Amino acid sequence: MLSPARAYAALRRRGSSRVTALWLTGWQLLAWLLLRLEQPAWRYLLNARGLAHLEHRAPRPGDPLRYLIQGGWLLLVRPRPERGVSIRTWLRKGLAWLRRRREQQQRWLRSRLFRSLAGSVSAPRAVRSRAWWRERGRSKRRLTIWVILGLALMLALLGVTQPFDYTAQLLFVVVLWSLAMVVRRLPGRFPTLLMIVLSVLISCRYLWWRYSSTLNWNDGLDLALGLTLLLAETYSWLILLLGYVQTCWPLKRPPAPLPADTRLWPSVDLMIPTYNEPLSVVRTTVYAALGIDWPADKLNIYILDDGRRMDFRRFAEEAGVGYIARTDNRHAKAGNLNHALKQTSGELVAIFDCDHVPVRSFLQLTAGGFLQDPRLALVQTPHHFFSPDPVERNLGLFRRSPNEGELFYGLVQDGNDMWNATFFCGSCALLRRSALEEIGGIAVETVTEDAHTALRLHRRGWNSAYMRIPQAAGLATESLSAHVGQRIRWARGMAQIFRIDNPLLGKGLTLFQRLCYANAMLHFLAGVPRLVFLLAPLAFLLLHAYIIYAPAILLLLYVLPHMMHSSLTAARMQGRYRRTFWGEVYETVLAWYIARPTMVALLAPSKGAFNVTAKGGLMEQAQFDWRIARPYLVLALLNLAGLGLGVWRFIYGPAAEQGTVVVTSLWVLYNLLIIGAAVAIAAETRQVRQSPRVRMRLPATLRLPGGHLYSGVLLDYSDGGVAIRVPGVAALTTGSEVSLLLRRGEREHVFPGVVSRSHDHVLGIHFARLSREQRIDFVQCTFARADAWLDWLEPRRERPLQSLLEVFAVGGRGYARLWRFLPRRLRFACEPLLALLRWLGSFLPRWPQARTDSEQREWTAL
Repeated sequence: MLSPARAYAALRRRGSSRVTALWLTGWQLLAWLLLRLEQPAWRYLLNARGLAHLEHRAPRPGDPLRYLIQGGWLLLVRPRPERGVSIRTWLRKGLAWLRRRREQQQRWLRSRLFRSLAGSVSAPRAVRSRAWWRERGRSKRRLTIWVILGLALMLALLGVTQPFDYTAQLLFVVVLWSLAMVVRRLPGRFPTLLMIVLSVLISCRYLWWRYSSTLNWNDGLDLALGLTLLLAETYSWLILLLGYVQTCWPLKRPPAPLPADTRLWPSVDLMIPTYNEPLSVVRTTVYAALGIDWPADKLNIYILDDGRRMDFRRFAEEAGVGYIARTDNRHAKAGNLNHALKQTSGELVAIFDCDHVPVRSFLQLTAGGFLQDPRLALVQTPHHFFSPDPVERNLGLFRRSPNEGELFYGLVQDGNDMWNATFFCGSCALLRRSALEEIGGIAVETVTEDAHTALRLHRRGWNSAYMRIPQAAGLATESLSAHVGQRIRWARGMAQIFRIDNPLLGKGLTLFQRLCYANAMLHFLAGVPRLVFLLAPLAFLLLHAYIIYAPAILLLLYVLPHMMHSSLTAARMQGRYRRTFWGEVYETVLAWYIARPTMVALLAPSKGAFNVTAKGGLMEQAQFDWRIARPYLVLALLNLAGLGLGVWRFIYGPAAEQGTVVVTSLWVLYNLLIIGAAVAIAAETRQVRQSPRVRMRLPATLRLPGGHLYSGVLLDYSDGGVAIRVPGVAALTTGSEVSLLLRRGEREHVFPGVVSRSHDHVLGIHFARLSREQRIDFVQCTFARADAWLDWLEPRRERPLQSLLEVFAVGGRGYARLWRFLPRRLRFACEPLLALLRWLGSFLPRWPQARTDSEQREWTAL
């Protein structure tokens, strides 16, 4: 490591003042004398720039406290390097050894038993004896399983209802949490199921405690507000249990093979419904559909134009696809599809929204199941998006974190498939025509015609399947208002189905199908409970109402384990598809807007019209959506008022209530940061590309006008151009004519274009004069590749604490963005408060920043 003298010289050369250099060098000298800086964890700090916010400035009076907080943070949170083999590894190896030993003993016993039987009786009798012993073994196993389940249920019931004092409850929580921490990294499904059991046990115990011990029956206001919160918690508990049932065992279905004889393959009608979308959006989908690998005489493509536009009719004739229009727009998309079903005759029907671009392997991966299972009515594939939705774009999360729909299409639908309850999602799906005809076509009674159609198919005994491999990609909503409008339609439609065709009632569904559908529909009723959670702590701070009538320490002993176990289990099950705690952000964004439509749909299901989600729009400049953000701002102001009153109650209120004030204020701070994340999403960033660019690394070749060929790598592409890295080519001027060569299978295609930009061996090529055939080839070489959407997200290990800190950081960023868009006079009035918050924020610990290469060379060369 550096000596203090060299460290002082390095700080002076990097621009630090004399006082700052002496101050930091003194701290380093103290560390050099007293601490074991040769350890790997300390070397990590030495290779960083320092203690983040404590370097390169003059010392301030609060710096000793900052050093203490920052040092403690790095010592406690920074993971130490592993030494040897962990307890978890030994436990995993021990379980594997026990499993192998049990299998060996079972094989030995079976072999001994069969040998003895074969030697004492004749062959037919030996076979009968083996069958008898097998059946007897099965009966014993079933009986044993039921006995174990009964005992486990009795123990769980005892663990849920048994009252504990403070010490016993703490011990109970520590034991279960330790068990969860041990098994959370073990591979396989059994550890996941065990974590679900622990989470359910803790959550049921919490809810039992809430119902039996935390309601103040002697005060009307306390009781009314307490019951309101308790009902919201009961709803969340029910959704938690249903979610565990729905996703505990994802099926991960493999594709069903097709017969070698293509004459046995079914005929397919591929339908692309459209209403008011621009032709530029629909064109790419049609061009990709033309390249699907399927016999030409068994594939018919149709544009279903509810806008009745002449340019679409002409385009269909030029592309060689069918065109179907109708005289009215009755029942919107569902009516459009039903009208087309009467005009066509294919055995299977593929449906794609006009912005969902199919890949060439779609039918190869989905059609085989219809030949194997004559009762298969639906094969659904994921809805994948190659453009960022408002949350991803405004927060900079695109392709770095799963989007809002990834959980549903990555895990929930796969879990539904286990219970034969896959939902039809309106696009990227293949359906059997005879099944649709049996139920009268696409459902038209609700605005979510897709899910309602799947429910009717399942009621009639038809099967469904889910293929988790993305086979199409489309455009996400461009603005937050459009995003919210789309979710309002989904929420209203699911509430309508729950009201008029309740899956819990009626015939035709299995128990698990009912639970899967019920969970999907109840999930969209989360608006009111989420608002209750955001306002609940204000009941005590503003109204002095005890909504949870219990000591603060007991509240922590019950609430925190419930939250921690559910978060840890969610990280284990959902970490690949959704970051922990982000679900609360999504619910907060939508809560205000879906609360009223869902309540209205439950009372009057016939109200509400179908709205088409706008796609392909632009946003010329950054802006703040004040209309959408208005409810968030009201909630933030109410929570700020409650926090201020909480400080007053802590100072001037009764001493016995200080613990309750602290716990409630922490709840308010958490709500404020969640609301801040919603505010951050309302700050819209610019969207100036009509055609989003898709980042993808593909081999490509560049041909110059002289005929020279240069191998390169395609970095991104869009409808209008590409970016390609060509290491060996000299700099080209803007406007130079070049040709891009891409391969599709065994064929190579040439696309002429002009250089639009050139920098550091990266060329931007614009396609302005491609023929129709060349545009079709380009779409099929890029958007419609079979592997186009695989490995989309960057791999990352889910850590609940880190996700929580990220949510908090986004919440703070949201208020900073709000500050930037506030009127100037209001900002000037709030400047003292902002300065106070900035000063308090300077005490928060931060991660050390890695040095740049030049800084590292300078630091280590001394």
